[in-house]
Amino acid sequence: MKFGIIGAGATGLAAAYDLSSKGHEVKIFESSDFIGGHASTFEVAGTELEKGYHHWFTNDEDILSLINEMGLHEIIEWFPSSVGTYQDGHIYSFLTPLDLMKFSPLSLLNRVKMGLSSLKIRYIKDWQKLESISAKEWLIQNTNQEIYDSFWQPMLRGKFGEENHDKISMAWIWGKMTTRFASRRNLFAKEVLGYPRGSFSQLFRKLAESCENNATEIFLATRINRIKGLDSGHISMSIGQQESEEVFDAVISSTPSHIFNTITEGLSEKYRSKLANVNYMAAVLIILIMDRPLSDVYWLNIADRSIPFIGVIEHTNLVGSEIYGDNHIVYLSNYLAETDLMYKMGGEELLNTYLPHLKKINPNFKREWVKEYHHYKIPNAQPVVDTNYSINIPEHETGIQNLYLANTSQVYPQDRGTNYSVGMGRKMAALALQNLKIK
Repeated sequence: MKFGIIGAGATGLAAAYDLSSKGHEVKIFESSDFIGGHASTFEVAGTELEKGYHHWFTNDEDILSLINEMGLHEIIEWFPSSVGTYQDGHIYSFLTPLDLMKFSPLSLLNRVKMGLSSLKIRYIKDWQKLESISAKEWLIQNTNQEIYDSFWQPMLRGKFGEENHDKISMAWIWGKMTTRFASRRNLFAKEVLGYPRGSFSQLFRKLAESCENNATEIFLATRINRIKGLDSGHISMSIGQQESEEVFDAVISSTPSHIFNTITEGLSEKYRSKLANVNYMAAVLIILIMDRPLSDVYWLNIADRSIPFIGVIEHTNLVGSEIYGDNHIVYLSNYLAETDLMYKMGGEELLNTYLPHLKKINPNFKREWVKEYHHYKIPNAQPVVDTNYSINIPEHETGIQNLYLANTSQVYPQDRGTNYSVGMGRKMAALALQNLKIK
């Protein structure tokens, strides 16, 4: 059988790996000139680094299973994490629940209330009951307005924007927190995170190599112009600048929903409505290559909205600086609508907007510490997960026979990530084979 895969990120490569391993003909079409999608890389001091920060949790079963299956388990290193929140001019550690008791922006009573609400979230099993409730409503009801305004609101506003933050479903918060809870051995254990030696590119290259060894063809910088289902059950695609037509037994697309909506003919109005209802935030990263650390924290949430970014992820506080020529790597992270002024800024302008605020995090910071910087925009990075989100999630089976959609908007209630993308890609490969009645 002949399969077309649109996208050479984690989803597309995982699907292609399974299909090609079973002897099927597979062609992958990627609009960018690189593989890896949101986890693609660039070089720092001769070592590859992700354009957007990435790590694995100990319970990321889908991707860890694939890594073991491919014989790559030895490349994963596990490191103790460090998590903090910046507020009121101070970095507060949030490694264990006991650290919450030291979070002085809240009164002692409010710290207890916040801790009890986190425990309540931990033991909720039926997340569907949270779907119709906004995070704002649930968190205020189960803590109070002061706790919400001080801790939760700045982070939700930073992640989803002024126009979306009060609409986000509590189910999304549940998914985010339960992932982190499940990755710890017990309530008081510190978090441990995984990172592959040599970057995520080690996995994606090996996946691509395995696919190509099984006769898969990978076409980079190649756009799909049109997708159309045929009466025979086959799928026809118009490919690349030449607009050549090619027919496949089945196609799996990992494109964002609005792009899939634009290029696909014959979808029902109901399905198109679901695609159109998916809104995204773009990830915008300034990556600083520095001659010394900015802080001693790996993952620093910014709860001070006078600071124009929402996270400081100091990668070398997790994995060490030695592999990057003793350079220290700091991601300044933001999620923005593509209409936002900061999204439209060039790298130098955005850097100059951000740098003065680093003195709040480290009063000794000087611009001379920054040896170089990199600026990346990742469009369609974060779906806006509002209340009753599952009602509007487009199904994987698109209503066109043998055409499947598998993108980050369909990862729910967990937050999107390479683990879930790999699991979704493998699931789509199995579904496509099942519907073609192939074992």
